[in-house]
Amino acid sequence: MTHSSRFWISAWLLISSIVVLWDAGYCLLRPRSMVGGDLHELFWKPYALYATIDYVYGVPSFERGDGFTSAQAFLNLIESALNFAYLYLAHLKRAPIAPLVGFTAVVMTVSKTVLYWAQEYFCGFCAVGHNDWQTLIPLWIVPNGLWIVVPSFIAVAFGREIATSLRQSDVTGAGKKRA
Repeated sequence: MTHSSRFWISAWLLISSIVVLWDAGYCLLRPRSMVGGDLHELFWKPYALYATIDYVYGVPSFERGDGFTSAQAFLNLIESALNFAYLYLAHLKRAPIAPLVGFTAVVMTVSKTVLYWAQEYFCGFCAVGHNDWQTLIPLWIVPNGLWIVVPSFIAVAFGREIATSLRQSDVTGAGKKRA
């Protein structure tokens, strides 16, 4: 079965990868990317606000030597590599494996984001619990929630395509002798 890429999926994977790479850069280049660092004003000025909302990105986490921030940033690099691999395989190579690579990428995105939220829940909202709801909803819940909702829809789309391909393969292979 030939894979036909969908514009909205490819657009999400491209745009989200750029955002995620920017985020990984901030996390992996701390303290240089933080307020007062030589790279902050040039690339990561919006993080001045975000680091006060989510302490995983802020000074408290950095001063504690919390490894979670850098660990999730490392996974961001793998996630982006998978997204770019899908885009290459789907649009340039037209490879039938593209949906599997895309599925793997978005399942990773959802899993990583759910882990991020679970970490917050199980530590008693240690990094975002200081916020009021008027801050938390638009600046933490909604933007982070997008990385669960959109990739989940994409996973369903890829999953259906993979399942259809497997069913067709089973039907075409049913009459063949198996070794």
